[in-house]
Amino acid sequence: MSLVRLLGFKTLACGCLAGHYRELATSREIAYIEEKGSACTMHGHRRNHTVMPERLGRSSNVLTARAS
Repeated sequence: MSLVRLLGFKTLACGCLAGHYRELATSREIAYIEEKGSACTMHGHRRNHTVMPERLGRSSNVLTARAS
């Protein structure tokens, strides 16, 4: 397990909440599904699991909220 820094989060069209993080040791960006939406039918969206940034719908660089 490595240390990560929260970059931001966004609510996806399916209702899931995705967190966007940067791994401190490697500077790799990671996206996690924080909470699964009640109407989400995507099998790949599981709570506390990583998802590929291109599967978030839009570019992962554009987030609706940023961490302070």
